[in-house]
Amino acid sequence: MTSKVLGKNISGVEVTNISKHGFWLFVKDKEYFLSYREYPWFKNAKLNDILDVKLLHRSHLYWPKLDIDLELSALEEPGRYPLTYK
Repeated sequence: MTSKVLGKNISGVEVTNISKHGFWLFVKDKEYFLSYREYPWFKNAKLNDILDVKLLHRSHLYWPKLDIDLELSALEEPGRYPLTYK
């Protein structure tokens, strides 16, 4: 029996690593670091809730269990989004 070559990743988004400082998100061939200081609503989230992320409409990230929405442009150009959650 031989294994077949795995297909292309069709999800478009993947959490690649989680640390005590934040987590890395791989989206459309780019990797982003979301620090808990800048995105504090993820700090006390369960591991499975962070991993359950969807890419909607090619530019909208959504964590359904956490009810968190982020636009990719906010990760790509954070200077355009100066307001942060306190």
